[in-house]
Amino acid sequence: MRKFADEPALREIASCVNFKAQTAKSVIIIFALIFCLFALMRPQWGFQWREVKRMGLDILIAVDTSKSMLATDIKPNRLERSKLAIRDLVKRLKGDRIGLIAFSGTAFLQCPLTVDYNGFLLALNDLSISTIPRGGTSISSAIMRAVKSYEGGAKKYKILVIITDGEYHEGDPVRAAEEAARENIKVFCIGVGTAEGELIWTTDKSGKRRFLKDKEENIVKSRLNENILQKIALITEGMYVRSSGAEFGLDLIYERRLSKMERREIKAQMAKHYNERFQIPLCLALTLLIIEPFINDRKRR
Repeated sequence: MRKFADEPALREIASCVNFKAQTAKSVIIIFALIFCLFALMRPQWGFQWREVKRMGLDILIAVDTSKSMLATDIKPNRLERSKLAIRDLVKRLKGDRIGLIAFSGTAFLQCPLTVDYNGFLLALNDLSISTIPRGGTSISSAIMRAVKSYEGGAKKYKILVIITDGEYHEGDPVRAAEEAARENIKVFCIGVGTAEGELIWTTDKSGKRRFLKDKEENIVKSRLNENILQKIALITEGMYVRSSGAEFGLDLIYERRLSKMERREIKAQMAKHYNERFQIPLCLALTLLIIEPFINDRKRR
């Protein structure tokens, strides 16, 4: 300042300024900015219980866990590729209930119908060929397990997705499909594997890898049986998709059929709704900014 004015002029200028008022104006602006930051942080306190309603389908997914699902004609193998596709499907669900059935010689409800998708994924992660000790493949047991799971529920909105190579050693899948149709369960089948078949690698107790053999010591070759899966889908007005490397089939089923189906209101749940309080610091900031121009930082003569 001394470069632009002499000492008497500086004293004259200083005598006109109210430094306390200037300090107050600066403090007000700083606090206004602080309150604005608080408002942007969206503070919340206090809550109310609100009823949350969901619209969705009931979707049971039955996964073949027999040793034939270790075949590597779909990478990394049939079972692991199936689990990956199911995880991708879960990401698309909004309000639908989903459950998991594991089946080989018999069927087991690995995860009941739920909207807790994280819980479902934990159950899916545990799925392996050792989930069910009994060997073989019984598609009919998977269908009947789904029928039992849906007992007493809604008359429609019931979906069963079966992921398997279609080989079965016991039971009657056609009769089971007819029972599912009577219960208005639509069955969608995904066939994994190839018609040419694939040898199955297993690890013995000593840790050595070798091909799976039957009781007669013949090497087992697992082939895709599309015929039975197509019949099941036809009887229940579902859909059959053959899995391939590029398109597993679950996305196709969801886009063409499931996404277009009528949803029902699933049992409402109570959820905490926290009260937004950003208005309080925002109002304080605006009040301070309104007050600031009215503070006179000039001394009265």
